[in-house]
Amino acid sequence: MGKLIIVSKQTASFVVISVIFASFTLAAPLGAQQYVATANNPVTLPNSVTLPEAPTPQLPAASPPGASSSSQSSDQQQTTTPPPAPDQTTTPPQDETPEQRKARAAAELKLETKQRMAGVIPNFNTVNNGKAAPLSPGQKFHLFFKGAFDPYQFVLAGIDAGIGQAEDENPGYGQGFAGFARRYGANYADNFSGNFFGNAVLPTVLHQDPRYFRLGHGSVLHRALYSISTTFRTYGDNGKWQPAYSNLTGNLIGASISNLYYPDGDRGVYPTLRRALSVTYQGTIGGMLQEFYPDIAQKYKNHRARVAAAKAAANGTTPEVKAPTPTPPSAPAPQPPAAPAPAPQP
Repeated sequence: MGKLIIVSKQTASFVVISVIFASFTLAAPLGAQQYVATANNPVTLPNSVTLPEAPTPQLPAASPPGASSSSQSSDQQQTTTPPPAPDQTTTPPQDETPEQRKARAAAELKLETKQRMAGVIPNFNTVNNGKAAPLSPGQKFHLFFKGAFDPYQFVLAGIDAGIGQAEDENPGYGQGFAGFARRYGANYADNFSGNFFGNAVLPTVLHQDPRYFRLGHGSVLHRALYSISTTFRTYGDNGKWQPAYSNLTGNLIGASISNLYYPDGDRGVYPTLRRALSVTYQGTIGGMLQEFYPDIAQKYKNHRARVAAAKAAANGTTPEVKAPTPTPPSAPAPQPPAAPAPAPQP
């Protein structure tokens, strides 16, 4: 699986810590994946999603005999009886046409490309419920370009360039603005080329899915091992696990291309293998963030709610609820004066 590079070698630990603190803001929704109904092929939610039961409608009390006709009672029952609830445990039909599957994948992809960690870090390559329709070649390239040109990637390249210049990494680039510009371009090109081949070209050729399918349940160790394993295996377009040729080969191709613009002292077989392993490590850390970030955000959200409730209880207050504005009683209409009594007749 070609993983979206969201952290770099220098900033892996920095991003892990910053994501934890940034998640406190809960600026972005958790981006829960869901199936979307199409016009001709409604798709229900997977088994792992539990929806609350609809309330049972109350039928009106029976009318006394003769109060209404039998036809009226029949009409009344028809209006109060709810339609049967859709089956929530079904899967996409086996006879789903390629057009319907592509439309379903497009609807899911539209939701995925809105996902961000802490409202900042793109999380476009994550399938949260573990199930999704396979992407078409065009959709795989669309997903790649959506992430590659996201503003976060340009900011990340600048952070890496600044840290690399402060540490005098790749000294052949020199110092000053020129050195920073060279490092900036190299960092962005590294991410772009690796993701281009690992997330778009090779997944299209090898019919593999470039996304991370989040497990979302089980022990921390089990989920961590699962996340690490996705560096070396991925889902194929046929829905079966396969060796992650796209991810590993894409990292190697991207590292090889970097020999075109790295300084002379950082070219060759050993530097190429080192960069390929470094990018693979970055993708593994990124997968861990994709797996556990929703849990971190939800845990802090619950903690913040408990703190707010404890403060309210200590102060003897309850959450403020805006009461409806009372309607003042209407003033009584003025009464016309009574007519004078007629004068007595002599």
